[in-house]
Amino acid sequence: MIIVAIILGCIVGALIGMNSPIIPYTYSGYLAIAIIAALDSVFGGISSILNKNFDLKIFVSGFFGNAILSILLTYLGQKLNVDIYLAAIVVFVGRMFNNLAIIRRYYLEKFVKYRNSQNKKKEQINTDK
Repeated sequence: MIIVAIILGCIVGALIGMNSPIIPYTYSGYLAIAIIAALDSVFGGISSILNKNFDLKIFVSGFFGNAILSILLTYLGQKLNVDIYLAAIVVFVGRMFNNLAIIRRYYLEKFVKYRNSQNKKKEQINTDK
């Protein structure tokens, strides 16, 4: 079911991307920070799935809440002529790296357990001969 949703989302995204106009330069900063905030939410969702404490309501509210907050910070920073968006980038990218580390450790531990079980099976076969 999730794979179907991912494929459908990719198809819809590709169709919208091919048929939508190019984003003007003045809005590109807003879009960039919103994408970084959304990616942070996605990596957080993946790590919470691996930790078995995923909640769809928290994910959706974080996804849109982070994106909207980051856009508002960027807008406020432009009005004040201060690069406030840099603080949001540092926070979101830092959280992305932390979540990526959690994901990496999970799969690395899973791989090591698999390799150890394979080695034990080989040793058991060799001792039975």
